[in-house]
Amino acid sequence: FIGMENNLQVGRYHSWVISNDHLPESLEITSKDNNGMIMSIRHKTYDVQGVQFHPESVLTPSGKKMLENWLIPKK
Repeated sequence: FIGMENNLQVGRYHSWVISNDHLPESLEITSKDNNGMIMSIRHKTYDVQGVQFHPESVLTPSGKKMLENWLIPKK
């Protein structure tokens, strides 16, 4: 989420969320929605990230920047 606002509007097409109850120690929560539901995580050791929304959607205004952050190699 480098270079992005703290409060983002994102497109979700389902009600599934990640449970915080059994989240492994190796995963870190990187964002939550206004209701406290986990919206994104990352692995603490490996360069693996996941989101519970659709960055490619027109309902996610900052989606292009988000995808660029993931796809363009970090220097």
